[in-house]
Amino acid sequence: MHSSTLTPEQSTNFADFPRQFARSRRFSLGVPRHFTVSPDGRRVLFVRTVSGTDPVGRLWQYEDGAERLLADPALLVGAGSGAVPEEERLRRERARERSVGVVSYATDDAARLVAFALSGALWAVRTDGGTPFSVPAAGPVVDPRPSPDGRYVAYVSRRCFHVVDLTGDDRQLARAEGPEISYGLAEYAAAESMQRSRGYWWAPDSRRVLVAKVDTSPVERRYISDPADPTKPPQAIRYPAAGTANAEVTLEIRALEGDRVEVEWDRKAYEYVVAAGWDAHGPFVTVQSRDQRIVRTLAVDPETGATEVLHERTDPAWVEITEGTPARTASGALVLPEDEGDTRYLTVGGQRVTPEGLQLCAVLGVEGERVLFTASDDPLETHVWCHEPGHGLRRLSREPGRFTGAARGGTVVLAGLTPRGNEAGVLRGAGAAGAAGAAGAAGAAGDPPYQTLTSLAEEPLITPRPVHLTLGERKLRGALYLPSWHEEGAGKLPVLLDPYGGPGMQLVGRARGWFTCVSQWFAEQGFAVLVVDGRGTPNRGPAWEKTIHGDQLGPALEDQVDALRAAAAHCGDLDLTRVAIRGWSFGGFLAAAAVLYHPEIFHAAVAGAPPTDMRMYDTHWKERYLGHPEEQPENYERTSLIGHGHLLSRPLLLVHGLADDNVAAAHTLRFSAELLAAGKPHSVLPLPGATHLPADDAVNAQLLYFQRDFLMGALAEGTGKD
Repeated sequence: MHSSTLTPEQSTNFADFPRQFARSRRFSLGVPRHFTVSPDGRRVLFVRTVSGTDPVGRLWQYEDGAERLLADPALLVGAGSGAVPEEERLRRERARERSVGVVSYATDDAARLVAFALSGALWAVRTDGGTPFSVPAAGPVVDPRPSPDGRYVAYVSRRCFHVVDLTGDDRQLARAEGPEISYGLAEYAAAESMQRSRGYWWAPDSRRVLVAKVDTSPVERRYISDPADPTKPPQAIRYPAAGTANAEVTLEIRALEGDRVEVEWDRKAYEYVVAAGWDAHGPFVTVQSRDQRIVRTLAVDPETGATEVLHERTDPAWVEITEGTPARTASGALVLPEDEGDTRYLTVGGQRVTPEGLQLCAVLGVEGERVLFTASDDPLETHVWCHEPGHGLRRLSREPGRFTGAARGGTVVLAGLTPRGNEAGVLRGAGAAGAAGAAGAAGAAGDPPYQTLTSLAEEPLITPRPVHLTLGERKLRGALYLPSWHEEGAGKLPVLLDPYGGPGMQLVGRARGWFTCVSQWFAEQGFAVLVVDGRGTPNRGPAWEKTIHGDQLGPALEDQVDALRAAAAHCGDLDLTRVAIRGWSFGGFLAAAAVLYHPEIFHAAVAGAPPTDMRMYDTHWKERYLGHPEEQPENYERTSLIGHGHLLSRPLLLVHGLADDNVAAAHTLRFSAELLAAGKPHSVLPLPGATHLPADDAVNAQLLYFQRDFLMGALAEGTGKD
């Protein structure tokens, strides 16, 4: 680093950034999130911590331009004194939850009663005044949800399903018949890979509940131990690895009076329960075949449990799951995605309501005939849109960024990443006909009023300076980060590729996220940092996503190589004799593959939590892209790194949390053993007690320093030349 060109303040900021990054939990603390809008649109509920370093979530209400604290765990007698139930810990791990306290909540239909759990205790608060109160429960509480009429709260305790009224009169509606049975919880594959985090749904009349029953006894058992503390017994988990048995999921309708009706469908042909719900037209469920090429939406008869096919989607590769679908409007029109060519459309009642090129991302909600959704007509941005008969299609978020939202009663909450970071605000009158207001800025004349919700997040010590590029013949979207102190033409910079590069995540956009700050920090250490979203990443259409069908490695790695060469042609200061790559999860897999297969291009790599053997990853996620391993073993052989360790000829650092239940530490340990047997030097950094998302602040800070030093040392020692 050319420290002589930096001010003392800049030098301090660059040095302190990793610690700030860690203590702020990736700048997530202090950010408003989890929004609920009342039916009249006057009130907005949300969760937020009280500072950018405080990890304790509180429940807030915004009304008439003012925020009011509804529940603070620190002020509740006995709150936080117990242990978080294991089922809740696992739910938070699947959601990558980084805070404590009030991390989630649910309301009745009027948004007047709010229920939440604190360390296994059930709490509730009324939004029209008063203090939070505890509700007696039969045991440690997971996922409490009030009935639509606000008279009851349903919850799961010790895998059994309960309903309690606010006086503590508790009814156990479903009792777990054994240690492998649970009611009301999402199984691993649903929570990790299907975007379904819940396992029960109230009927609108508050007298019945649609409940998922999960039997994990067929699922492969794994054990996670703590090598740093050999006195701790190992933890047994059920993990459905590719090609092995899934959990058996059934659905039942349970009445408060005790009646039970089982939902009927061909579970052998359609073993995945992707989504479910219960609206004014009755209960419904979406099921998917094991090969994921057929998805059916079924109407359920609540009296008999019989089902009728409402809609069927098919695809020769796989049917992509779109969050928030299916849904139904007040008239009963089905709200669904439809893929054709390069566009994922939104359809309402079988009619396309979005134009070609506008990629549907998620459905956020339906009110009357109005549908709120997110979509992208530019890979660098995601916006909130509204469709309503008679008013057509309108974009509600205006300025650049990646937005999501919630809406009701003519009020829309817009939240997401903008060029200034995390922002959220309330847009009044957006449900009526008229122009949409601006998100995060003053609206144009005639726009509905927009009011910002306060973010208490820390301001990053580093300001990202991305140069957005469109690279190569495939028009890959990339961002190049150069040191703030670097002058063009003053000298060559070593290059660091910093991708994710896989399904489900984009890193390149017109927004400031934690990942853009980290990329800039590495740039300030003396790298030219290149981030590229290649084939398989979302929001560029079905054809783009499905290019990786059968091969998750080849296209992804090819795109990184092509983008590097195109970026070097754009910027002459990139030194292609010194190129490193780093990544986590799929990005870690991509980093390790880069030095295995292209040592002539990549000269060092850091691979964090890399899935090196695709057969060890979960059924729903991996079979989606590679098929069943018994039917298409060549796809797993081609994509896995296991079996190819003998190719390593460059410095490689493997990092893995030893408590990771998503990408098991065995991925790294087996690959390391293979490298050792082949006589290939490499480094391994184990993280005791860390899961797929390490939670320890000191570990997260030091990981950035450690990676920097490893990469700089590796490039300096080898000079990048053979």
